[in-house]
Amino acid sequence: MIALDALDTLVRLCPPPADPPPAVDWVQADRALGAALPADYKQLVETYGDGIFDETLWLLVPDSAYSSCDLHAQTTERDETLADLWDMGEEKPVGLLEAGARVLPWAFEEGTGAFLYWLARPGQQPDEWTVLYNEGRGPHWEHHETGCLAFLLAALTGTADTAYFGHLYEVLKPTEHRFVTADQTLGASRR
Repeated sequence: MIALDALDTLVRLCPPPADPPPAVDWVQADRALGAALPADYKQLVETYGDGIFDETLWLLVPDSAYSSCDLHAQTTERDETLADLWDMGEEKPVGLLEAGARVLPWAFEEGTGAFLYWLARPGQQPDEWTVLYNEGRGPHWEHHETGCLAFLLAALTGTADTAYFGHLYEVLKPTEHRFVTADQTLGASRR
């Protein structure tokens, strides 16, 4: 129920595209990742599809026509990148020190190298996964005890308890929130 309320609030705040996004084969998407995905994320993808919120946050979706927005491609790339960083001695965030814990990306921040991940811990159901933000060009991680939809809504409204995304209000100062599809933004740069 909370996710539906958050989705309704997000839709009122930031209208989705007029044309519905392509349907996602969730069984195949879950199988490809080796984990079921959270219900709030599925609702977000089914409502918006791949694209960017307020010129800042890109939503990753399974089987996007654009590798930069493709959940599977970005999961593989982020797994490799993070493994290399940790092999070189960068510290893992505390949540990943637990055996069997992993991160899965669900969004990234435009132009910064920063990613938003789910922290998937052993014994948790996907709807219990919380959000980890990694600044991307540095070792800092920020943990949020919320799901992706609630975090996205909080980031867009300036209510997230985060050291990041302040520029949404300091620089962009949105009077209207916007979502622009990947096709509208990246149309010429398909895979």
